[in-house]
Amino acid sequence: MTSSSLFQWCRAGYIALVLLLSAWFINKGITGEYSLAFTTLWILPLLFPLKGIIEGKPYTYAWASFIICVYMLHGLTLLYVTESHFIFALVEVLLLGALLIGFPFYARIRGKELGLGLKKRKK
Repeated sequence: MTSSSLFQWCRAGYIALVLLLSAWFINKGITGEYSLAFTTLWILPLLFPLKGIIEGKPYTYAWASFIICVYMLHGLTLLYVTESHFIFALVEVLLLGALLIGFPFYARIRGKELGLGLKKRKK
């Protein structure tokens, strides 16, 4: 898979994730299950890497995986404890799983193309 196709898939998946989780948490805020502050605290971390992901910066893809891990815990917990929101939780977990695989691969492939990496120490 080329870096450009992987970039397009990862970017589309990330935007889908942002829209999915924003709709979920905003809906919970509107219905009164979550407060505005709690809703904001759930949505805000998703928006931190937005600019770098849209631009295709490999470093952003590398560290955005750490943020996604928090949402994976949310999805797996929801998948385990709920029956009424099972489909939502399943979609969330599958999308996050795909991003947790795709983000590091894109960062590695694109980083190699750009010649980025850790510098070796001279002896």
